[in-house]
Amino acid sequence: MATAGNPSALAAQARRVYVEALLQGVPPTIKAVVQGAQRLAAERAEPQTAHKRQNTAMDLLKPAPFWQQGLIDALSAGPNVPLAARSPASSTGGLRSTHYGGTDLNSLQLVDDDTIEVEILSSRLALAMMDRASWEFTDLRARMSSLERREELDGADVLRPHVVARTVIDTWRTAQLTLEHWRTIQAVLHAAFGELVEEAYHETNRWLMSEGVRPEIDLRPLIRRSGGVSASAIPVTTGFGDLGGDGHGGGRRANVAVAAPSGSDVSEETRLMTRVSGLSRSVGHAEAVLGRLNKLVNRQVPQFADTLHPTTPASAGLRRAISEAQTGLQQQLTITGRDRGPVSGPQLVQELQQRKQALKQAASTPVERATIEIVALLFQSILMEEKIPATVRVWFARLQMPVLRVAIGEPDFFATTDHPARKLIDRMGACVMGFDVSSRAAGDALDKEIKRVVQVVEAYPDTGRRVFQTVLTEFEKFLEHYFRNENEATRKGVSLAQQVEQRETMAIQYTIELRKMLNEVPVQEGVRGFLFHVWADVLATTALKHGAAGDATKAMKRAATDLIWSAGAKVSREERADVLRRLPPLLKTLREGMAGAGLPQDKQDEHIQSLNDSLAAAFTAKAAAIPAERLDELMARLEDLEEMLPDADDLQIDESIVMDLSGHESTELQIVTEGGSMPTPAMMSWARELQVGGWYMLEHRGAIEPVQLAWQGMRKQLSLFVSQHGRGTLFQQHRLASFLQAGLLVPAQDEALTVRATRSALAKLDADPERLLG
Repeated sequence: MATAGNPSALAAQARRVYVEALLQGVPPTIKAVVQGAQRLAAERAEPQTAHKRQNTAMDLLKPAPFWQQGLIDALSAGPNVPLAARSPASSTGGLRSTHYGGTDLNSLQLVDDDTIEVEILSSRLALAMMDRASWEFTDLRARMSSLERREELDGADVLRPHVVARTVIDTWRTAQLTLEHWRTIQAVLHAAFGELVEEAYHETNRWLMSEGVRPEIDLRPLIRRSGGVSASAIPVTTGFGDLGGDGHGGGRRANVAVAAPSGSDVSEETRLMTRVSGLSRSVGHAEAVLGRLNKLVNRQVPQFADTLHPTTPASAGLRRAISEAQTGLQQQLTITGRDRGPVSGPQLVQELQQRKQALKQAASTPVERATIEIVALLFQSILMEEKIPATVRVWFARLQMPVLRVAIGEPDFFATTDHPARKLIDRMGACVMGFDVSSRAAGDALDKEIKRVVQVVEAYPDTGRRVFQTVLTEFEKFLEHYFRNENEATRKGVSLAQQVEQRETMAIQYTIELRKMLNEVPVQEGVRGFLFHVWADVLATTALKHGAAGDATKAMKRAATDLIWSAGAKVSREERADVLRRLPPLLKTLREGMAGAGLPQDKQDEHIQSLNDSLAAAFTAKAAAIPAERLDELMARLEDLEEMLPDADDLQIDESIVMDLSGHESTELQIVTEGGSMPTPAMMSWARELQVGGWYMLEHRGAIEPVQLAWQGMRKQLSLFVSQHGRGTLFQQHRLASFLQAGLLVPAQDEALTVRATRSALAKLDADPERLLG
């Protein structure tokens, strides 16, 4: 019997619940695939693509019932599905070891391309499932681990996404559907089966919770750093609301150290856990959570679905009640804060809970009552978030009534992640929810700005989303100013990073213009390379230090002209003598310029030696000399170089064109030039989506410390993270993605504040859906 005292039986029953949820979901999932293929076939596309889609949609109709039955039969076989437990092809590029009777014959067997393709498509499906269901799977795996007293699920456990993924694709082929068919509608398949496993995980988690299985979810045993480096704890939530019985939800706190696992036996999803924080922040994850919320609410309040798109103003009685609640809350919190100091999370929740009942009594429709309940649950979770400082928490509490007003008037608040009210809460939360609440001084500029934002929202109750969008834009501008000018820990680092970017941008501009200028000038290749790769940076550095019209900058420009002349062919004795006379002061100027740009002595020596070789070659060159008038023209163009530089906004700065940044290293600013893992396109995209103000845990040069994203440069090619002690760490975009990929840079908050609050609300509504109607 599955009881709390029999954890093995509970674990076995949980697998049966999971399989049963899959079986129930198979028919609608197959139907969704068929309909999705038909919709895809109806879309406009290139003729060849359109033809393939149409053929696939037609070819799918007849075998779809056989595929459905085959999938049901395979899943019904039991928790461990032999069909999907086949050993995948080794990573040795199409070769695998052969074993007979447990004996390794040390033989290698070629694996055909078809088998490798199946493995690839199966892995992609498993990845899509993890993208969609990462949090549900993480929580379920932790619960199963607590029941079975072991760290990992078996490799062939039906709970693993790759097991179900392989079963899906094997039964697809058994039904006489081809891999070409699969590839044609791959996106449809990923979406349909991602939703299937997410719902199955969710149902299994819900059942385990109803059986009292509510462990404190600690992911540290499941995720290991390569090389055995210990990681600092990063706070996350379990995703199941009130697990600790405190009556306020928000989830227990857990600790997770996210990094790349090691070992050949690590499963596909364990490897994927290095990316779970980034995946959970994706729009797809947030929209999936909102989708589940809407499904649940629609079952209890069918009218709720009808209000998700049109604007539906609140009833007159509710509008009055919201205004009264907002005024009363402002007065109460002002008095309490003045007399007793910062108000605690439980006090705020209790105060808002009392006002919720009055609001429900004033509501005139089931939809209004359901909306009141959902918004109350969202803010209950937010206000119990321990990482929000007490001085700021009260301002989040005062946002509840304005958000309730906009949620009733604009119900797409529950349907889209892009609503400005959600984005404002998430941005403010990300900025204040660092690792050490006590390190921030109460009443600093950030606290004051959040206070101002909330007061502006309160002052314009009838403007709906417009006021939220306005203050969101203002808050983004404030952050840029705050980190650059007001925050003591970040101000110097941002200034240094901006100088780095300005220097890099100018060096690129100089390089582009020098290439144009020397395009038709017969200059020795070694000198040409020195001018493009070294002297352009010297010109940029000197111009930044002394100004474009400064004497030092003019001297560096003259040195460039003298070098070009010296490197030209010399056909007469007088010209050669002139070169020898002018060379020592020229080399001295070149060394001074390189030293000013931060080049070390050995690099200077290397460049000077290379130039000497080039100049020696010029003595014996048979090419024509550079005419004097051409040199005068070059000098004139160099003098006015700044006026001809391309606009910085038009530059496409990427990894291939940005100079070596190591010369910018200082005690206040460290440059990350190596480390991490090869980033995927998805990780590159995530690196571009990071927003200023967010907190992260960074592992670099043997140290692990919390850092805040304080600045991003042009097109986000450079990103500056600053520690609480003011030390800056500068990343180029590709290296930033590499650190995210390897788990060396991990977000402090595993998901957006409103997404976490929505999941907490879902857990409470799952447990007691009747509260929507109360």
